[in-house]
Amino acid sequence: MTEIEIGRGKRGRRAYTFDDVAIVPSRRTRDPEEVSTHWQIDAYRFDLPIVAAPMDSVMSPATAVAMGNLGGLGVLDLEGLWTRYEDPTPMLAEIAGLEPAVATRRMQELYAEEIKPELIVARIKEIRDAGVTVAAALTPQRTQEFWKTVVDAGVDLFVIRGTTVSAEHVSGRAEPLNLKRFIYELDVPVIVGGCATYTAALHLMRTGAAGVLVGFGGGATHTTRDTLGIHAPMATAVADVAAARRDYMDESGGRYVHVIADGGMGRSGEIVKAIACGADAVMLGAALARASDAPGRGYHWGPEAHHPSVPRGTRAQVGTVGTLEEILYGPGRVADGTTNLIGALRRSMATTGYSDLKEFQRVEVVVSPYQPS
Repeated sequence: MTEIEIGRGKRGRRAYTFDDVAIVPSRRTRDPEEVSTHWQIDAYRFDLPIVAAPMDSVMSPATAVAMGNLGGLGVLDLEGLWTRYEDPTPMLAEIAGLEPAVATRRMQELYAEEIKPELIVARIKEIRDAGVTVAAALTPQRTQEFWKTVVDAGVDLFVIRGTTVSAEHVSGRAEPLNLKRFIYELDVPVIVGGCATYTAALHLMRTGAAGVLVGFGGGATHTTRDTLGIHAPMATAVADVAAARRDYMDESGGRYVHVIADGGMGRSGEIVKAIACGADAVMLGAALARASDAPGRGYHWGPEAHHPSVPRGTRAQVGTVGTLEEILYGPGRVADGTTNLIGALRRSMATTGYSDLKEFQRVEVVVSPYQPS
């Protein structure tokens, strides 16, 4: 592992973003129609390795159902507007129309409304009644308070998602969530993250999680690098966590934990590279917020944007490029990688000669910094 001397008193490891790496074709090619993009986590099988991020600009109960019907997995944010208001559509429309100068303050006011347990139950029931896999997310801070409501409501996959999540949180003010005990006692599979290092991922895997989210501060709505000085280049982060998965399999006698890249993937090429670096699936925010049927109406934001004390995100204008189905399956009418994400993944796998996602993780990758024209 090569380190670079930043100065006489500090050294750092060179890390890479998805823009810094490229995939190399092999001697074999395949027909794109004969390539499999299926992904299975625990007992749940999906046609696509695509998880929709639990963000109000991306997922509503209706779009979670649509995502499930299209073969992916939609995750509803149980701390969003859908569990704070009976009908949040006027608030979503207001957020989309806010002037940038007042957006953060007004969003803080809207999200100050209390979360209502009865709305958690109602939203999960709405998705379950549609016959798709039900996935819902809480932050670690809210998990202790609402987990029983969520499980009793019939969730299939429980997502614990934060900007960064550790298996060992130290607090002198309140008893922290004991992830290992919590996951052990829970009757549903848990996906937890984000994390960005080998060691942090290994600790999360030892809690019994079914999947680990990889990423920190790399999404389109994050300003974490500017406000906190923290950032994790995603190609290196995914490769590091994939190494932790391999070593944990040896340590645990064969238990496989799924690696889900989360952040820094707004276009199809970045999704392809995430899987090539070792991800089993990807969690998408901005890429799906561009859907004309997304709740954000061409805007995209996450919980960091309305944090009550340290906002470190923004409401980003991402525009619209097509319906959710067109973004996933095409037809692609632009050549910028924002539509037909699955078509692009299939073609990349076929061009390099791989038939399924696990095989494609073995594709050759080179460091080749991207120079835009």
